[in-house]
Amino acid sequence: MAEFNRKMRNQFSESYAPVCEEIDRIAQPLYDTYGVNRGLRDKNGNGVLTGLTGISKIEAFTEKDGAKVPCEGKLWYRGYLITDITKGISGNRFGYEEAAYLLLFGELPNPEQLEQFIRVLSESRRLPKNFTRDVIMKAPGKDLMNSITRSVLTLASYDREASDNSIANVLNQCLDLIAVFPMLAVYGYHAYNHYLCNDSLYIHRPDPHLSTAENILMMLRPDRKYSALEAEVLDMAMVLHMEHGGGNNSTFTTRVVTSAGSDTYSVIAAALSSLKGPKHGGANIKVVEMMHDLKKQVKDLKDEEEVRKYISDLLDKKAFDKKGLVYGMGHAVYSISDPRATILKSYVKELAEAKHRMTDYALYSMVEKLAPEVISERRKIYKGVSANVDFYSGFVYSMLDIPVELYTPLFAIARIVGWSAHRIEELINADKIIRPAYKSIMKERKYTAREKRKK
Repeated sequence: MAEFNRKMRNQFSESYAPVCEEIDRIAQPLYDTYGVNRGLRDKNGNGVLTGLTGISKIEAFTEKDGAKVPCEGKLWYRGYLITDITKGISGNRFGYEEAAYLLLFGELPNPEQLEQFIRVLSESRRLPKNFTRDVIMKAPGKDLMNSITRSVLTLASYDREASDNSIANVLNQCLDLIAVFPMLAVYGYHAYNHYLCNDSLYIHRPDPHLSTAENILMMLRPDRKYSALEAEVLDMAMVLHMEHGGGNNSTFTTRVVTSAGSDTYSVIAAALSSLKGPKHGGANIKVVEMMHDLKKQVKDLKDEEEVRKYISDLLDKKAFDKKGLVYGMGHAVYSISDPRATILKSYVKELAEAKHRMTDYALYSMVEKLAPEVISERRKIYKGVSANVDFYSGFVYSMLDIPVELYTPLFAIARIVGWSAHRIEELINADKIIRPAYKSIMKERKYTAREKRKK
């Protein structure tokens, strides 16, 4: 009976899908007629100003003689250039916790403050009794973002103060979630790998003496082993993904849902739902898939003309997923360069050498060089095109032997810090629900009695 109902529903949905496509399609010229900024961006790609923030800042243009001039991309966390932050934390120490403290509390921590913060996170890396068995392993699936989202919403049931939006309580909830996100992600993967892929199951408890990056690698691997370089590169990748202004999709979602007065768990669940997908958190997966396809289609991977032809075919919707996109190239804000990509690339070569992946590194470098040239020749663009952070992050994760199912969850493990900072800033400063306007183009019609409607 259930199978019959499912088939009947599927047939109904398939027959009515064209109806939805016809009735809901809006003529594209109408967006220009009514001056609609699609995606909250104007024709030049500038975002519509919807709020203020002191958490981070992005710069991709400078002003010269009253005109906008593209410049090398810059990113600040709480007033500090990301390049300075990453230089300060490089060299046998980890930066995820330090950068998290900076974003949450607005200042670089002194040694005592950092030690206390790390201890708070370490002591918070605990899930409720039987949570891993009863929640994470109960309904495993390949889509780990759904698994994490379900876990976050379930954690609300264990919090007696879940709906308390006082700053102290929200901060406490955010710190708990920041601490357990690596466990939710890695344990979710192990459940999927065991129950759906028939592999061995192992659950390693986090080590309070290890950094966040080290714990992720330790919990993920059967033998718990990792190199210092691997942990350092993963740590740097998470620092670079931690925050990127209030205008990105998932952070804006965080502020929208926060403005409605919702609780922390619902807000973070909404942000997670916004992050998943190839247009935001899953972009690096598309890069890796695109590069795999390139290797299949191009005979000589050292021949620039062959690679250039493949890139041209991508733009002509003849190659890969036929969407006309070169994944990992271009950004909604940056033009000449994405500072996060520049920083991450400085670590990629060293890791590629250690992992014997220099041939792949050379191919990525070639695509990074050729793609902007081909795009500029083929497309009318209002700003420069350069590699974004997603272009190299997927390559980094593959060299770290991190399964592709965890690529977007790793983004979430980093970005939850930024979400938490923006949630607190929104709670403190905003007193209105975020409610943008939509222009209705609906035509009014007279109601027809049921017996008079056409069959």
